[in-house]
Amino acid sequence: MRIAELSRTAGVPVPTIKYYLREGLLPAGELTSPNQARYGEVHERRLRLVRAMVEVGGMTIAAVRDVLAALDDPDKSLHKSMGTVEVAIAPVVPPTDDEVAQRQGEEFVARQGWQHRPNSPAFKALVRVLATAREIGHPEFAEELDEYARVGLTLGELDVAYVLRMPSKDEALEGVVVRSFLSDAAVAAVRRLARRELSARHSGEEDPGSRSDGADLEPGLEC
Repeated sequence: MRIAELSRTAGVPVPTIKYYLREGLLPAGELTSPNQARYGEVHERRLRLVRAMVEVGGMTIAAVRDVLAALDDPDKSLHKSMGTVEVAIAPVVPPTDDEVAQRQGEEFVARQGWQHRPNSPAFKALVRVLATAREIGHPEFAEELDEYARVGLTLGELDVAYVLRMPSKDEALEGVVVRSFLSDAAVAAVRRLARRELSARHSGEEDPGSRSDGADLEPGLEC
C-alpha cells in the first residue's frame, strides 16, 4: 500500500508517519520509484504500536525508540520486552526514605511469594503509597494489601491472558500499553460504581442517581 493508504488504514496523518520514518520508529518502505515506497502489514502493525505508545501511553520518542529496540532484539523474550514497556509507561514516583513503608512493602511481596526488584516502578509506587498513608494518619492501610493482592492477581490474569492471545510480538506489546491505561481506567470506574452502590445499600436510601430521568440532585457518596 502507498503511504496515503497506510494513513487511512492506521488512522495516522501522513506527516506523522513521515516523522516516525525519519525518527527510525518505522522501517523504511520498499522503494518502487525514487519518490514512492510501498508499505505492508508489518508497517501497519508497527505504526499501531507506536501510536499506542505515543498517544495512549504518553511516551517520549526516545522511550518509544528504547521499547522498539527491545522488541527487535531477537534475544529478548516477550516477558522482558513487556517489562521494558511497563517501565517506559510507568509514572514517575517521588522517592521516599520512609523505612517503615519500605519494610511493609518488602513484607507484603514476601507474603505473596512474588518476584520483584526494589527499584522497579511498581514497587516504588507501592512504597510511596504506604508512606503517604502513614503521613496522613492511616497506617492501618498496609493491613489491607493482601486483599488488594487477591483482586490484583485476578485483574492481572485478565491482562496477561489478553496479551498472550495476540498473534505477534508487536500486537502483544501494543496490548500491554493499551490495557495498562484502559484497564486501569475501567477498574477505577467500576470501583466508584461499586462504592456508590454499597453506600446506598448500607444507608437504606434510594440512590438519586438511579432515577429514570437521570437527575441527580443529591448525589450522596459520588465516586
